Amino acid sequence: MEVIIKMTKNNLRALLLDMDGVLWRDTQPIGDLPGNLQRADDLGLQLAFVTNNATRTVEQYLEKFRGFGAEPRPEQIFTTAKATARHLAARYPDGGAVYIIGERGLQEALAELHFHHAESECLAVVAGLDRAFDYEKLQRASLLIHAGAELIGTNPDRTLPSPEGQVPGAGAILAALEAASGAKATIIGKPERALLDAAMEQLGVQASESLMVGDRIETDIAAGQKAGCPTALVLSGVTNRQAAEAWRPTPDYIEEDLAALLEELDR
Repeated sequence: MEVIIKMTKNNLRALLLDMDGVLWRDTQPIGDLPGNLQRADDLGLQLAFVTNNATRTVEQYLEKFRGFGAEPRPEQIFTTAKATARHLAARYPDGGAVYIIGERGLQEALAELHFHHAESECLAVVAGLDRAFDYEKLQRASLLIHAGAELIGTNPDRTLPSPEGQVPGAGAILAALEAASGAKATIIGKPERALLDAAMEQLGVQASESLMVGDRIETDIAAGQKAGCPTALVLSGVTNRQAAEAWRPTPDYIEEDLAALLEELDR
């Protein structure tokens, strides 16, 4: 029989926290956000915030945290915008022309590594969440892909939580691009492990010491398991308990929210 050893605060050193659905839903915090982060600190846990959302810059995320009364450090925030820019820079060290479907966070991260938006002769079509996405962008991107540009997606999240309910995410845009072009996107964010590996390297912790906490089994939990981390699924976002319990391997923890998870870790 397989023996599962449950983590305790004695062998756990870090939490890798998704944001939307774990810390907040759009503009609404989930529970006592500053209190939860303080409780994690009281447990001696380092924190990294790993998000598939590429629309915001690190500074914009810091402003959002401040609006909820929390003060993380810039180096604790890891976005797919920065990870996508690093991926492109590894392939094209001199930068170049790309067609960007995305918002400020993605645009600025790409510009920092010398990639500029263009309408023709592009190295890649880089797609994230873009609330101004329309048929014209779909048409231009599809033509560029047919002409040889590779398709890169910041993340595959088809929806994201909001106070009104689930709204379309970057994955919905990627689905349209894949359908129109016949191409398969290279995905940078979760469920791939790049974000988590970068966070753990920054914190100086091993995968076995790092608990990945998210609200999506197919991205957050899958990424944690791919990276070799224990995982915790919180039910404050898009996944219900039935779906969480049906996932294989089952997450190490399934809790109502971050506060409940921290209470469990403190037992």
